[in-house]
Amino acid sequence: MPKLSLPVRLALLVAGTTLPLIVFAGGIVFHNYVQDRNEARQRVLDTVHSIRLTLDAEMQRMTGGVQVLALTDALKSGDFERFRPIAMGFLEQYGKDGTILVCDRDGHQLFSSATTDTASLPARNNREIVEQVFRTRQPQYSNLFFGAMKRQQVVTVEVPVFRDGEVIYEISFSPPIAMFQTMLEKQQPSTDWTLSLLDRDGIVFARVPNPADTIGKRASDSVYEAMMQRQEATLSSVSLDGVPLMSSFTHSALTGWIIGAGVAEHSLVAPLWRNLAVTSLIGGVLLAIGLAFAVRMATTIARGEMLHDLLIEELNHRVKNTLAILQAIAVQTFRSASRTEREKFEGRLGALAEAHNLLSKEKWQGSELDDVIRRVLKPYQLSSPDRFKMSGPQVPLSPRLALVLSMIVHEIATNAAKYGALSNDSGTVDLSWDLLLDKDVTKLQAPKLRMAWRESGGPVVAAPIRRGFGSRLIERSARDQLGGEATVDFLPRGVVYTITCALEQ
Repeated sequence: MPKLSLPVRLALLVAGTTLPLIVFAGGIVFHNYVQDRNEARQRVLDTVHSIRLTLDAEMQRMTGGVQVLALTDALKSGDFERFRPIAMGFLEQYGKDGTILVCDRDGHQLFSSATTDTASLPARNNREIVEQVFRTRQPQYSNLFFGAMKRQQVVTVEVPVFRDGEVIYEISFSPPIAMFQTMLEKQQPSTDWTLSLLDRDGIVFARVPNPADTIGKRASDSVYEAMMQRQEATLSSVSLDGVPLMSSFTHSALTGWIIGAGVAEHSLVAPLWRNLAVTSLIGGVLLAIGLAFAVRMATTIARGEMLHDLLIEELNHRVKNTLAILQAIAVQTFRSASRTEREKFEGRLGALAEAHNLLSKEKWQGSELDDVIRRVLKPYQLSSPDRFKMSGPQVPLSPRLALVLSMIVHEIATNAAKYGALSNDSGTVDLSWDLLLDKDVTKLQAPKLRMAWRESGGPVVAAPIRRGFGSRLIERSARDQLGGEATVDFLPRGVVYTITCALEQ
């Protein structure tokens, strides 16, 4: 898989940080929307309860007034002329559109507040409710029907008239439909709400908005079936105007009429889309700013890396030139020296050059110990690679440690090639290393490196009478430059070098 460029990686970092925050903010907005819907559902139900209480209170007051009329002596005695002013006094509180009728068991009208011509009064249209009043001897409340006297749709309050314990008449009061309309208009929370009063058959007799187009119509199919089967419910529906609603309804225990209320779904969803749009806009702006900043930073970092690489290349060039100059000076200086001395110096210079090449390859960011060792020992492995056995964990080295250890390994290998296991055809070398960790975990110290060079199969070892420059170089480098120590044991089976140093944190 190709390595992503720095601008792409920074852009992914910004996107990976910003997008989850945008999604989280969107989740909060949606959570608030769900809470608002739950609150709206409860508010709709509370509204129908409030309207039901107001309606029942008004109908009880109205029924009580009609029952008072039913107790008057003029009505009980059938003196309708004397009863008329009493009835007209009752109607004054409801306006001119209210009507009082009195009929007998057969539905024949005996009195009407709308006319004094009792001879031409028609029979009652709603005979079923008249029969129900005489049968139950209790007040009754009608569904919406066409009134014979008003010539329009009406609802009525029907009250029995007693004389000597028997129901002799039935008095009917049809209040103005406008009073129910006014009641709903006062209860409407806002223009996004739809309120309705329906009779027991689900027929609308008062509604806001659009009463003129909906009075006399049956409730919409989306809610009608629930109204006929359940006493109270909250559900999603579609109004007679075709508006999706979150609606509730309840039945009045007094009249049996149905009170419905609903709030438009768009008024609930609109804040969600508005908040999501604002969140997305702000998130998009922040993402764009972050991406622009990432691109700018990537450009700056890329320029810095370019300058860094240029300086590294310049340094490598200068170091190589310096090593070439040193080699030329060495050739001139050691012209009169022995070949052995020249090879020693050139070998050390070559080890330094190999370590430098490895660090140059890694852009002076350090290297692995295994790579350093293999580069130094490469000339000795060309003819007999099986003579070396190397083992140990991966150990990253700083540039300084890589240089010093390459010089030390080179000196050890040079000594082995001249006097030790690499000086014949049968000798072998076992090179191993491991890390020493401080047992006290509370000390924040870097681990130590311990490296052991063990020779075998070479000439018989004898301790030298005097120490050469190579041995002193190994000890001083380990002590002064690595902050560790180097020991050498001249065992009969082969020399053992042990180097210990602290790794840089």
